[in-house]
Amino acid sequence: MSPTTAVVTGLGIVAPTGLGIEEHWQAVLAGKSGISRITRFDPSEYPTKLAGEVAGFTAKGRVPGRLIPQTDHWTHMALFAAESSLADAGVDPTQLPEFEMAVVTSSSSGGTDFGQHEMERLYQNGPSWVGAYQSIAWFYAATTGQISIRHGMRGPCGVLCAEQAGGLDAIGQARRLLRTQSQLVVTGGTDSSLCPYGLVAQLPTGLLSTSESSDRAYLPFDTEAAGYIPGEGGAILVTERESTATARGLGKGYGTILGYAAGFDQSERTDRKPVLAGVIRRALDDAQLNTTDIDVVFADATADPRLDLIEADAITEVFGARGVPVTAPKTLTGRLFGGGAPLDVATALLALRDGVIPFTAGPNRLANGIDIDLVLNTPREAQLRHALVLARGYGGFTAAMVVGKGDRSPA
Repeated sequence: MSPTTAVVTGLGIVAPTGLGIEEHWQAVLAGKSGISRITRFDPSEYPTKLAGEVAGFTAKGRVPGRLIPQTDHWTHMALFAAESSLADAGVDPTQLPEFEMAVVTSSSSGGTDFGQHEMERLYQNGPSWVGAYQSIAWFYAATTGQISIRHGMRGPCGVLCAEQAGGLDAIGQARRLLRTQSQLVVTGGTDSSLCPYGLVAQLPTGLLSTSESSDRAYLPFDTEAAGYIPGEGGAILVTERESTATARGLGKGYGTILGYAAGFDQSERTDRKPVLAGVIRRALDDAQLNTTDIDVVFADATADPRLDLIEADAITEVFGARGVPVTAPKTLTGRLFGGGAPLDVATALLALRDGVIPFTAGPNRLANGIDIDLVLNTPREAQLRHALVLARGYGGFTAAMVVGKGDRSPA
């Protein structure tokens, strides 16, 4: 392992399954869903009425008071998760060179809730009622900027906008920065688009579930798969060089980022073959691992019959029929867009830590042509060394990441 291997030393989780690492992890192992009827607004007039909301999260007391009216709910969650992640890693940013700390996050929607309220003021009362912070709070890079400012991180900063795949892209970029001038990168992402404007923007994809049964609404790979449930939240990770983490007594932390690859899938608009299998192989090559080294796959799990079959075919092509356990804990949270893949990476690292594969809640009968070993009903104990995380975004974004087991013990 080279001195520039990216090690995850801190996790900050804000998800429908819970606030904090262990609350989320225990909910996942128990199959405790965070999906319920939308409470932020009355969804009765909308075809999608369920979502994965982060219950009990308020910015007051968790985010500096002056930032609350300046930023969107999506950024509030990320600020809290970043603070939690830094504390979990035992990092005091004031003690590190400011230009050697970086921030790279993912975002799919930006600050839609903040933007909607400002547009309402514009249309109802005129431009003088629009606040000055509208120009930045809705922007995709707002979370990266606010984390950077709050913690004095003045190294390379950026945001990746590739829907669900963007979360892996952000972590992949963090690894690149650790190989150059940065010794610590805050990465991952959150998202929140659970307002009327945000929900309406998602509906034209035709991929959202309209079921009103929370336990049967999101069924990837199932015979009754009919779309996914949207959600909010995500995870913020602290990544460091392995040499830095070792010097601080953290060793490999929660685990290592061993391989990453991305591609763009044009198969929906052309006669080209889907790219996912190739992306998986390139991620394995990047990690210098064989298919037999992967002990579990965390699936993208769109719950669209066509997209599910593409993903299942790719997994089967690379690993063989039922050749590797597959799981999709996101059925408990909904798809979190820019926050979804970082949460999957965090969950995968916890699975490696504890030697247990969480099960996929909801599906009970695989659709025709789906020949994967989907873990159902109960968690599966196993000797776990490496996990593969898959993520795809609307429009063709595709990414895969390989993570390796760390040496951090449960709290």
